Amino acid sequence: MKEILLVTPPFTQLNTPYPATAYLKGFLNTKKISSFQSDLGIEVILEIFSKKGFIEIFETVSKGNNLAQLSNNSKRIFALREDYIKTIDSVINFLQGKSANLARQICGRNFLPEASRFEQVDDLEWAFGYMGNYDRAKHLATLYLEDISDFIVENIDENFGFSRYAERLGRSANSFDELYKTLNDELTFVDAITLKILDKNLKQIQPKLVCISVPFPGNLYSAFRCAQFIKSNFPDTKIALGGGFPNTELREIKDARVFQFFDFITLDDGELPIELLYFNLSKEEHERVYKRTFLLENNKVVYKNNSTEKDYKQSQVGTPDYSDLFLDKYISVIEVTNPMHSLWSDGRWNKLTMAHGCYWGKCTFCDISLDYIKVYEPIHAKILVDRMEELIAQTGETGFHFVDEAAPPSLMRDLALEIIRRNLVVTWWTNIRFEKSFIRDLCKLLQLSGCIAVSGGLEVASDRLLELIKKGVTVEQVAQVTRNFTESGIMVHAYLMYGYPTQTVQETVDSLEMVRQMFELGILQSGFWHQFAMTAHSPVGMYPDEFGVIPQQNEITFANNDIQFKDKTGINHDKFSFGLKKSLFNYMHGICFDYPLQDWFEFKIPKTTISPNYIYNCLNQEKKEILKGNHKIFSISSSPEISYFEKIKKGTKYEMVTFLFHGKHIDGQYVFKKDEGIWLSDILKKIYIKEAKNFTISELKMDFENKLDANFELFWYSKSFTKFREDFLLVL
Repeated sequence: MKEILLVTPPFTQLNTPYPATAYLKGFLNTKKISSFQSDLGIEVILEIFSKKGFIEIFETVSKGNNLAQLSNNSKRIFALREDYIKTIDSVINFLQGKSANLARQICGRNFLPEASRFEQVDDLEWAFGYMGNYDRAKHLATLYLEDISDFIVENIDENFGFSRYAERLGRSANSFDELYKTLNDELTFVDAITLKILDKNLKQIQPKLVCISVPFPGNLYSAFRCAQFIKSNFPDTKIALGGGFPNTELREIKDARVFQFFDFITLDDGELPIELLYFNLSKEEHERVYKRTFLLENNKVVYKNNSTEKDYKQSQVGTPDYSDLFLDKYISVIEVTNPMHSLWSDGRWNKLTMAHGCYWGKCTFCDISLDYIKVYEPIHAKILVDRMEELIAQTGETGFHFVDEAAPPSLMRDLALEIIRRNLVVTWWTNIRFEKSFIRDLCKLLQLSGCIAVSGGLEVASDRLLELIKKGVTVEQVAQVTRNFTESGIMVHAYLMYGYPTQTVQETVDSLEMVRQMFELGILQSGFWHQFAMTAHSPVGMYPDEFGVIPQQNEITFANNDIQFKDKTGINHDKFSFGLKKSLFNYMHGICFDYPLQDWFEFKIPKTTISPNYIYNCLNQEKKEILKGNHKIFSISSSPEISYFEKIKKGTKYEMVTFLFHGKHIDGQYVFKKDEGIWLSDILKKIYIKEAKNFTISELKMDFENKLDANFELFWYSKSFTKFREDFLLVL
């Protein structure tokens, strides 16, 4: 028996838990409040994608359908049903990392039944030639699952999707009417499985309070189904709704019918609101206080925020706790044959946050008026790495996805140093802004600490629009930063946008040309085009006149986030979608860079105004190094082999020293004057990256000039030291 049940309804991700319930459970641990968490999504998927589940699927279709009316693809799958039933458990085991030896059989293309998804197989040699059979097999197994998903959608449950369920009902649902009507229909195939698992959990745990976290529109319908079931079968149990969807979409809720399903809806950070709800269960009504909570009083929706307690600081919320979740049963899939894209769906990641909110907080398309963006609070690097070590001990996993809105460069630096100094072996990635702080040496440091990838918003590759967006970057700057990451061995994914208010056709074409050049030069490895969406809590949504858009909005009684609008330019940006995405798909494969941009579109577009060497020239802008005294300096090696020799030049004898460093890939040899070499040998031990004290350039300069009575700048910019500095020193 537990006090609170934390639930994520179907569906989010196959490969790793969505972290909201783990964050809350970690907090509740600090308050000694017992809880149990359940990711219904993975539990439902494992029920469906099993031998038993497949038998039920095919029997349902056999009994309920006229088989002659099936599509050709469904007929093929149905005809091969014995092969699907025979192979499914083995495939799931393989995707859970338990039967690696099956990879060869899958890659042989004679083991899995194949339907329409396999007709779109990418160039497997390009995608997996250097990655091996294992990832190739994962991709083929993913296509196999997607074939069955198509079969389910067509013949059993039209709402099904691996990472969403009945998403349409949650998107821009200004009124509750359609969702309410659907909730009064018969249970769907997925509903029945979901509620069977939920019923088992409720009987076993017997919670007083059930907290359902809804991160996305594709979780909303199932959340209401779960709440409906609890109300009918466990009427004494209180139910709260929270998460990303309510935080953005349900801030203006007025429809009292929603509270036939939920007792409470909480907004923003959930720790304090849930703690208060829990303690309210044992209090009289007049004693109860709430934090950012909607509830029903006298059949009217009221918002209560009468608690005087302040939200918990990030240092107080505890370490996320992933216990109770089926960590060994998540499924790693590779949907798209792109190494960067696979990070979202392949492998299990411990999810953490470096900082609450966004340190920039100015982008005009973003929800900067809401607390999850505007309240910025970084977590100290030592606390972060403490939490990383706790999660490694708890889960056995050393991979981390930092789910920040935009990770702060200075905190990333401190995090990397702390990881290195604790001698941790971890793999991590995060979301960033492509800002000038990401110099070559910082990117190199991040890579040394285990950073393998970053994703960030290039948005519209136009300096005019980037300024209008208040992105705080230029195209030139983005190119230089992505080059720094790429040359350090860190993959880069760019979020790309089209259709921003006032964007012209010419700017869309020029933006595509910028992107083409970046991929051709190899400084981007991955990207995705998103069409601009106007949200209610962004500056564009709040002040549409300033951005030349006209909102098209209904009365709000339920959800309010995405706002339909008309752009005063009158341009139909929808028509660019296919061409932008098709071109990008090819660029990610490293092909078709020589195709005219016109070839990607079925309608006439203007020629680009961007020089064919624009990005190349951006990357080759000469920038004079400015040596600042407060910059910190680190050596990534402290123990060179040292040898002494004499050199005679124009009849003068010089005592010299040779440093030999052994790198992971190559050795480096550097020659200095003897006195400089002796000084450098001593200072390398002090500035070694694993040492606790950080040395600045000023301290280095003072030490050099005091001991050698020589000019530090002449030494710093000397040919021999410049090469050594590039190879083995980091200046941050």
